[in-house]
Amino acid sequence: MSGKEIMFTPVKLGAIELSNRLVMAPLTRMRAIDRDVPNPLAKTYYSQRAGAGLIISEATQISSLGKGYPATPGIYSAEQTAAWKEIVDAVHAKGGKMVAQLWHVGRISHSSLHPEQGLPEAPSAIAPMGQTYGADWKLHDYETPKAMSW
Repeated sequence: MSGKEIMFTPVKLGAIELSNRLVMAPLTRMRAIDRDVPNPLAKTYYSQRAGAGLIISEATQISSLGKGYPATPGIYSAEQTAAWKEIVDAVHAKGGKMVAQLWHVGRISHSSLHPEQGLPEAPSAIAPMGQTYGADWKLHDYETPKAMSW
């Protein structure tokens, strides 16, 4: 078999049976709507790509403190989870498989992305060098995060 033929043969990846060996890599799209809910257009975006053997979702924060950039989706509220369910159901309806790329960016976050919680949390209170995007879509210096504790 040629490499091209192999790419289009089924394969089992852990517990997931894939129709082919094509994997759609994640892409941080920064198109979420209010309250970090995936944009309704994401349903079309992902379902159009259901022919890939596996789709890996865009980075999806597991908590508001895990948010790294403006307009990125979460999966920690009922509203966010419902939106992701619609997306995944649309992918499944076309025979596709999808997994979520979960993230918590730690010290790379900025307090403007989660003003109610304040400073980002990280393993230690050490600020990274450089800048990141805040809620206003402008670059801001990284902040010194709060050190996490038990």
